[in-house]
Amino acid sequence: MASSTAAGSKLAISAGVPSAQTFAAYGALTYTTIGGIESIGTFGASTEVVNFTPLDGAMEKYKGPTNYGQLQPTVKVDSTDAGQNLVRTAAAPDNNALYAAKIIKPDGSIGYCQVRVFGFPETIGAANSIITAQPVMEINTPILTA
Repeated sequence: MASSTAAGSKLAISAGVPSAQTFAAYGALTYTTIGGIESIGTFGASTEVVNFTPLDGAMEKYKGPTNYGQLQPTVKVDSTDAGQNLVRTAAAPDNNALYAAKIIKPDGSIGYCQVRVFGFPETIGAANSIITAQPVMEINTPILTA
């Protein structure tokens, strides 16, 4: 993909999870677009650095566990938006379910992953600002990209 603005990007969520970690299985699900998104934020896997320092040599570095990251979109709070309401349901303290997420870039490329939602914190700013929320959607699988 050549350089691009983020304009036209979308984030959608499905109440189901795929039967397998394949494009076909993710594509077979029904997704609800999350409306009012201002940004999707930074996401993607990173591997923890594990250090070992021997008494007689230089520090050695190894790859530890992988964290697949999180989606932390900024959304304009809208109680009538079906996508936001599904994220709110997923964020309930007693809901530990996984949900499928679909990230769509402006060039049409798609990323799929499974997330667990840990919150829907809202921000109320000044009188001249919109009430926003930043759902915390922790990614639990590698992101499949097409």
